[in-house]
Amino acid sequence: MRSGGRAVVLTLVAAGVWLFATPSLDPGTADFVANPAPAVAPVVEPPPLTLDELSARVDPTVVTLAASAGFSGVAGTGFVVAPDGIVLTNFHVVENATENSAVHMGNGLIYDATVLGYDKSRDVAVVQLITAADLPVVELAPDPLPDVGDEVVAVGNASGAGVLVPAPGAVTALDQQVRTRSSVDGSANTLDKMIRVDADVRSGDSGGPLFDAWGRVVGVNTAGLSDEARNGTEFSPPQAPEAYAVPISEAVAVLDQVIAGQSGGTVHVGPTPYFGVSVRDVSVFENKPAMGAAVVSVTSDSPAEILGLSAGDIIVAIDGTDVQSSSDLSEALIGRVPGDSAVVEWVDEAGVTSSRTVTLAQGTPTA
Repeated sequence: MRSGGRAVVLTLVAAGVWLFATPSLDPGTADFVANPAPAVAPVVEPPPLTLDELSARVDPTVVTLAASAGFSGVAGTGFVVAPDGIVLTNFHVVENATENSAVHMGNGLIYDATVLGYDKSRDVAVVQLITAADLPVVELAPDPLPDVGDEVVAVGNASGAGVLVPAPGAVTALDQQVRTRSSVDGSANTLDKMIRVDADVRSGDSGGPLFDAWGRVVGVNTAGLSDEARNGTEFSPPQAPEAYAVPISEAVAVLDQVIAGQSGGTVHVGPTPYFGVSVRDVSVFENKPAMGAAVVSVTSDSPAEILGLSAGDIIVAIDGTDVQSSSDLSEALIGRVPGDSAVVEWVDEAGVTSSRTVTLAQGTPTA
């Protein structure tokens, strides 16, 4: 049940079963006495960890991430979910990156990293630390979601300084819809099912773990207030801390699909194919096909340009399957890898339909 989601623009950052034996009745005996079930002691949670205790327990399971593309770079955070260096982080940390590296905060080693798969719609990516082995891993919370009011701590590479900074707070709402904006290129994305907290999550914390009071991961830190909103301007006062995290159950769903090697839905697994077009949905007011992906721009020397696509064309089918929107085109490419071929059908501005085969090139993680 939704808890009253609101649109906010932010900057990206086992039940036990008792088994009872059936009593054996003596022949001719009508009555028996069953042994009473043993008393069950109530489950008592250990006391919450202090901030120092929590840091000592969880910091060795966290990595700081650096993703670069050309002369630009992004600093982020991730956390280890398998001893061989499988890490969860945000998609927007590694989006469009050509090189990725990580510093493990437990052993201090620097690892090259590769993206195994991702889901932009949930802002989750799965990264492999190359050559990693025997790393400590996080403990996941036993429940799918925390409760409103639960104490939490966001841990991350705040401001990209290369050190872990804990940001304590509490859960203030669940099932929130958030409109985020990248601090790198200004692109927008809408995320659903988010956990809202009042922790001071900052740039660089993206992809880091959100821990409960016992050091178990309940979410992936994803978005927080911009520096202007946090510090205030001459026109507006500082705002109270507000941040959002992807529920760990959502992140693990992506992880499981990636580890299984199954691209599908909004999850892409493996190297990213490159087509070279920017598209949007077709407007109902245009004198063009009512459905399709309208080409906004074509990148020079891309497979799309070699194919013959131009701005204004409408892509209407891939391999005989109708493309009714820009998201259909993205989904049609999700399960493909560089080197794959596809038959693309499109309608140009003169209304002429063309169909040709394209070979997808090597790309970087993107939608």
